Amino acid sequence: MKKIIITGATGSIGKKLVRELSARGDEVIVFTRNPVNAKIKIVNAIRYVRWEYEQVDAWMQELQGLDAVVHLAGANLGARRWNNNYKNLAYDSRIISTRNLVEAINRTEQKPKAFISSSAVGIYGNRYDEVLDETSFLGNDFMAKICKDWEKEAEKVEQYGVRRVSIRTGLVMQKDEGVLKKMLLPFRLFIGGPLGSGRQWFPWIHIDDIVGIYIQAIDNENFSGAVNGASPGIVTMKDFAKTLGKVLKRPSIFPVPKFIMKIAAGEVAEYAVMSQRTSVEKIIDAGYKFKFENLDEALRDLL
Repeated sequence: MKKIIITGATGSIGKKLVRELSARGDEVIVFTRNPVNAKIKIVNAIRYVRWEYEQVDAWMQELQGLDAVVHLAGANLGARRWNNNYKNLAYDSRIISTRNLVEAINRTEQKPKAFISSSAVGIYGNRYDEVLDETSFLGNDFMAKICKDWEKEAEKVEQYGVRRVSIRTGLVMQKDEGVLKKMLLPFRLFIGGPLGSGRQWFPWIHIDDIVGIYIQAIDNENFSGAVNGASPGIVTMKDFAKTLGKVLKRPSIFPVPKFIMKIAAGEVAEYAVMSQRTSVEKIIDAGYKFKFENLDEALRDLL
């Protein structure tokens, strides 16, 4: 039995991760700004701690003697149209919270064994057909900067003797949230198709597998550093849309040009059509067995 703190537990990955860890007998403590709301959304935790990440002293003692801290918190990048204020919130909610968690760990006498932090494949920027592993050079756009600074803050925990894993999460596939939910309606209306040119690589991953990778990161003491969290079976956007259409028994013949996406969604549309052809050899070599390597099987499971 492990004792684990999770931030951002009310998000899609967090909710399923809490369920999986609790089901196997682990004790999960949820760090949240709104404990009342968290108790409604997540019933499996043993405790719900009010977490204002700017105020380190208020929650620092909770970190004593843990097996792992899993840090998923951060403002939802797809929740609204971006402006300068929201971009600042997206940045601060990740970088400052990580910095303060690491500083709190530094102050504890009995430090957690592992610090597992979220990141994203957006760290690479737009890379077309280049195969990207964890040693590839990193991008320089806004999303890449968030991820680089996020990982830089997380990495500092290693100087305190704590194992660190930063999971560069791909596009998580689940029915009722995220990119798949947004693509379902046009397909069901027979006007579905690829986003942008369709030539960009689409680093998808089934929700069960990204949660499985987090569990692997918690359990495997030899596993550390950055890791790509995408499926071995990633495809181009054109092939993704074609497969989605086949599963839904709908055509995939109406591409959505980038300029239309920018009109509808603003700056975030730029990132929806970026290409990241991610390699996942590192997580496979660490012993993780993917449940869904094939896109068709993954979509049929979800839909």
